Amino acid sequence: MAVEDIETEEAPKGKSKLLIIIIAVVVLLVGGGGAAFFLLGSDDSSQGEQTASQQSATPVDPVAYVNIPQPFLFNVAGDKNDRLVQVKVQLMVRGSENENLARYHSPLIESSLLSTFASASVEQLRTANGRVELRNKATDDIKSSLNRAVGQPVIERVLFTDFVMQ
Repeated sequence: MAVEDIETEEAPKGKSKLLIIIIAVVVLLVGGGGAAFFLLGSDDSSQGEQTASQQSATPVDPVAYVNIPQPFLFNVAGDKNDRLVQVKVQLMVRGSENENLARYHSPLIESSLLSTFASASVEQLRTANGRVELRNKATDDIKSSLNRAVGQPVIERVLFTDFVMQ
């Protein structure tokens, strides 16, 4: 009899421990799921705002590159010696209309680039920042020339694809 009493007393304790563990696991799962829902989930209004801002940030027209076929060769006056500089240029434009306009007005663009390059100095072209300044000045000069001729800037950026100074 004593053996039977011990077995019947241990059985309820084991079942109650198992029941407590199951309840704890269920509470943790429900709590974790609720926390994940509130932290990771978003309401429709904020999701719609994010989608609208992403759509407005993406440009409508694809980027195209207009190659200027011949490199620009020019002399730059330095302190001791003159330097010979060769620059290959491409123009970044948006949309096929601007691409066609840039190709059509390539003589105007080349003239603007030559006058911009003529104003450069050896000290400016030796540094990376100086070359960036020259590229930005070339971009601004071309935009202003095309703006006077066409009524719009047409290009977005001037890109130096090759730059050699001897």
